Amino acid sequence: MLEDLRDSAPAHPATSAFAVPDAVTALAAALDADRVAAVEAAVRVAVDRAVLPRFRHLADGEVSTKSGPHDLVTVADREAEQLLTESLPALLPGSVVVGEEAVAEDPARYEALRGAAPVWIVDPVDGTRQFVRGEPGFCTLVALALEGEVVASWTYAPVLGLMAVAVRGRGALLNGEPLTRTAAVPGAPLSVACSHPDYTTGPQQAQLRRLTVPGLAPRHCGSAGLEYLAVARGELDATAFSWELAWDHAAGLLLVEETGGAHLTTDGAPFRITGGNALPFTTARDAATAERVRALLAGETGDSGA
Repeated sequence: MLEDLRDSAPAHPATSAFAVPDAVTALAAALDADRVAAVEAAVRVAVDRAVLPRFRHLADGEVSTKSGPHDLVTVADREAEQLLTESLPALLPGSVVVGEEAVAEDPARYEALRGAAPVWIVDPVDGTRQFVRGEPGFCTLVALALEGEVVASWTYAPVLGLMAVAVRGRGALLNGEPLTRTAAVPGAPLSVACSHPDYTTGPQQAQLRRLTVPGLAPRHCGSAGLEYLAVARGELDATAFSWELAWDHAAGLLLVEETGGAHLTTDGAPFRITGGNALPFTTARDAATAERVRALLAGETGDSGA
């Protein structure tokens, strides 16, 4: 509920180097409890109709590739995105949708992120590879953005039974309860989820190998949306990602921010969903962790493993 989101706002939220535009603050204020709940309901309906009926029941002809052999898309991705493309603008007149599958068909649609209208950023199945394999580690991601700032987000992992909702300045909820980050274990290595080698180039892999140092425990990532949720919950210390497609990051970045976390690109600036970032970038449980990972990725420390 709206009151719960207010109560769950972090005591020491992460600060951004960029001033939040007045229009963003106004849109966040306009997201009352009914509208937030309506978006959640729309996400659940799309998943119930298009995704869950195909989980572990995909036919051979219902899976194909886009840019390469590891870039999978299914009929569930396309149908869920279509349902959300129809339902979300009705909840906010004048808004538009930027969805992963629509942009794959027409890259020009991505430019709406830089336009004046509020934008629904949709990843219908984040973790498509896991979904195709019949594994539960996938989710549906929806974020509402305006003027390059994420205003609200919804992360739904149906098989895991998780629904996380965040509204800028009002904190986050997980399954209706305030989402708070657990404390780090003193002396434990920092756990960092990194871009998978299947989706990175040789130079990108070399940058990520800089995290192979004492005190850090890097691993390959799964669904980006679920990795962000793990950071927000305190189950993961940081991420290190080499790509900047907004649908993979927008929802999770707000979740982490609203639980007191931070994100930095290798040049020290916060990540911009509109692009043009210095990559890789990190999102972390707190500002100090983000800076430590950023410095390693940028090769600014003397203990890199590259």
